[in-house]
Amino acid sequence: MKLTPEQIIELENETIQICQELIQIPSVNYGEGKGDEKKIAEYVAKKLSEVGIKSELIESAPNRVSVVASIEGQDQKRPGLVLHGHLDVVPANADDWSVDPFSGVIKDGFLWGRGAVDMKDMDAMIIATARMWSRLGYKPPRNILLVFFADEEAGSTYGSRWLVKNRCELFKGYSEAISEVGGFSINITGDKRIYLIEAAQKGIQWIRLTAKGTAGHGSFVNKDNAITRLSDAVSRIGNYDWPQLETKTSQKFFRKIAELTGDKYDGSNVKPLIKHLGSAAKMIGATISNTANPTMLNSGYKENVIPQSASAVVDGRFLPGYEDQLHNTIKKLAGEEIEVEIIVRDIALEVDFAGPLVEAMCNAINSEDPEGIPVPYLMSGGTDNKALHDLGIVGYGFSPLRLPADLDFFSLFHGVDERVPLESLRFGARVLYEFLENA
Repeated sequence: MKLTPEQIIELENETIQICQELIQIPSVNYGEGKGDEKKIAEYVAKKLSEVGIKSELIESAPNRVSVVASIEGQDQKRPGLVLHGHLDVVPANADDWSVDPFSGVIKDGFLWGRGAVDMKDMDAMIIATARMWSRLGYKPPRNILLVFFADEEAGSTYGSRWLVKNRCELFKGYSEAISEVGGFSINITGDKRIYLIEAAQKGIQWIRLTAKGTAGHGSFVNKDNAITRLSDAVSRIGNYDWPQLETKTSQKFFRKIAELTGDKYDGSNVKPLIKHLGSAAKMIGATISNTANPTMLNSGYKENVIPQSASAVVDGRFLPGYEDQLHNTIKKLAGEEIEVEIIVRDIALEVDFAGPLVEAMCNAINSEDPEGIPVPYLMSGGTDNKALHDLGIVGYGFSPLRLPADLDFFSLFHGVDERVPLESLRFGARVLYEFLENA
């Protein structure tokens, strides 16, 4: 159902208002099970209930609450679409910010606050769209499952993974999913505007390295020092130059960048193309190879005691199809004397950038930005689509925003002074509505 100009303005304004109100409800996830989404989940349920949409609040642990609501579609024979977001945010140190991180203040054409881009903006677009449908009595083309997960920022143990394991019946009949970290624009060389649609994600191996040695007095000569042994291993891993690797998503991405900029494409060396990506270079640069960064060290209990053991944690990220390369390389670099243990693992994802759903995303972007160029990209992190993949649901990142060319958008994820342009929110609300009408 096409909206009138007045209804479009209503949709845009409601998206901004809901996003502002979501930011004003702190839903901080501190990790290790310490989080609280109850109040914000109740807010979401209330906004849906106001227009007659029934939802279920699902509590996986005290105050760890997700929201689920189903919207009946026109074609009951088609597999449904999961439209999901997460309600939790990472912590924010107010002393570092120029505004109260939970104020939801509007200034300088931006809406400011923790969660503005990760991902209460998309949550607001989803809620505003569902509310508009309900007011108009509109049914989307197929069944839509709205899910607002808890705990995405700390591994999804109490959110998507809990629901997939304990309430998998909720997702029966759904084959595709749309969520965060995609559909936003960046400007590349030549001032061409591309929209990054997430079609792949790196996998995770968090690895603990442990070295053993001989304990002793700090003043003695000790060639069997666990800290020395561990330090050598950590240095080798941290300084390793990982070889470039090609996936089907990265190949499509860099071929398109070469085409648009008139540069040369060489699948074995795409580094020269990264210079065209502006502020996106740092994130995209992390997706042309596996990576492994030492992040934690632990050893010793007194200044003059050589400890018997020492440990470190390495954050390893692997490209789709290259998990074994990551792990085997880390073991080799660590050396035979270092114990290597995987403490956290998650899959990599890669889906085809083709088919009716992808066409609907691309068409929706071009309906609002005819000069925009949708391109698939590989994300260095991960989303709740990984949990849904266990149920055979194919997921993409598509939370559309047309962004100012000079905005370093990637730095705002988990960053100080997180904020989203109001015009980008308005654009996103229109594009998401258009997409869902044809999805």
